[in-house]
Amino acid sequence: MTKNRETRDRDRRPRKRRSPEAGGSSSRSAGLLIAGSVVAAAAALLTLVSAGGAMSSEAPVEGLVFGLWKVLYATEAPAPRVITAAIAVALALAAGVALLEQRIGNRSRRSLNINTKPLAPKVIMAATRGVYAGPVTVTVLIPAHNEEASLPLTLASLMDQSHPPEKIIVVADNCTDGSVAACRAAGVEVFETVGNTHKKGGALNQVLSQVLPGLGDNDVVMIMDADTQLDDGFLESAVRRLSQDRALMAVGGLFYGEEGHGMLGQFQRNEYVRYARDMRRRRGRVFVLTGTASVFRPAALRAVAQGRGLSLPGKHGDVYDTAALTEDNELTIALKSLGGLMISPQECTVVTELMPTWRTLWAQRLRWQRGALENLGAYGITPQTMRYWAQQLGIGYGVIALGSYLLLIMLMLLALDEWVWFPFWLGLGAIFTVERVVTVWRAGWRGRLLAVLIFPELIFDMYLNFVYVKGVIDLSVGRQAAWKHVQHPASSAAAKTAAMTTTPGSHP
Repeated sequence: MTKNRETRDRDRRPRKRRSPEAGGSSSRSAGLLIAGSVVAAAAALLTLVSAGGAMSSEAPVEGLVFGLWKVLYATEAPAPRVITAAIAVALALAAGVALLEQRIGNRSRRSLNINTKPLAPKVIMAATRGVYAGPVTVTVLIPAHNEEASLPLTLASLMDQSHPPEKIIVVADNCTDGSVAACRAAGVEVFETVGNTHKKGGALNQVLSQVLPGLGDNDVVMIMDADTQLDDGFLESAVRRLSQDRALMAVGGLFYGEEGHGMLGQFQRNEYVRYARDMRRRRGRVFVLTGTASVFRPAALRAVAQGRGLSLPGKHGDVYDTAALTEDNELTIALKSLGGLMISPQECTVVTELMPTWRTLWAQRLRWQRGALENLGAYGITPQTMRYWAQQLGIGYGVIALGSYLLLIMLMLLALDEWVWFPFWLGLGAIFTVERVVTVWRAGWRGRLLAVLIFPELIFDMYLNFVYVKGVIDLSVGRQAAWKHVQHPASSAAAKTAAMTTTPGSHP
């Protein structure tokens, strides 16, 4: 049985990906599939619950909304069978996704197929056995487009690391401000892109085509955003892990939000704290190698470039697929598809910028949402994308659930003549409140205070749900997406940069 499986595995060869022209059709199919699946699931659940009929104690009460519309409502808790069914379905789905992800990960790690899984741990270990590639060195690439205001703190966080990088290269992409001059004044190498029209991915492809050929297996590359600061110990931890495990292909960071921006900033900080908590519970298993800061082995990036146009989407020879709106999500799926071993350890943390206005937040999240859906459309349903499909379906179902919950509350408030306390819903609300506070405990008292109020965060969640719906609709109808760059206000940052004359690698 094992032999037959290995034979089938050897015979598999990388399949050629669909043409770029077919990409739009695939993306639209992904949007329609997710939207249709979510609506169908919600309709099926409603049908099943309704099919049971109401108990005598659940006899609905009739009321009026605005004195115009008659509505029926029940003042009883849901029937035990409904509660039991809901809990059972939730547990079954969560366990199913976790087991599926574990099984897929185990199969990738054990693969010996150099054609379909060239980055699988067993393949890498066999290829590097008995070979010493020297100490791990770090080259940092920072793509920047008019980042004069944010670059000083980014560079300072690199130079202050307990294990500073051996080289820093700022990739200046169509900069019209003082970014280039500021970096050179700080002693940092600058790579200026030429004729790039593909934003961040295109800029990184240009510099990687120059840098990668000269790197050894242990000369790792960190790619980080120009508006991000590393916490001390990030590079030391990453280098230690890469030194100890030669099969490890990438180390990702865990990000949290910068200070400021009032309540909108606190909403985002709470959201990032919960995300980091989820990542810790996954014990370092990577969901997305964040674009804020992640470290890669050259072999991993070369394998991705080699696979583009064959087993992976994109142009052959490019590390980044320039058609992807969320290049970090796409690169993560690419590495997983090739069997790469990755980790996001707790000690590798970064501070990232927050969106200062609701408008910029809308643009950022719409890009993230569209990018995630388009990546699923580009890869289709594969073992490596199952977890991401499940996430999108879960978000879609959450949109319907939260929207229905808030709508029913509003109808109840409008239909009742007097305030009524419902013990069941109060108890459920208390459990929900505890969950909200516990999951943001590391956000401090301001984060906990916002969480305990519940409704402000529910409104924020509904805002994100509208973004999700907009993204699905735009994708389904083939509407074009676009990048929007956040303009940072002028500050004294340039002066800080000029003061940093210490060369990379020699800073105390």
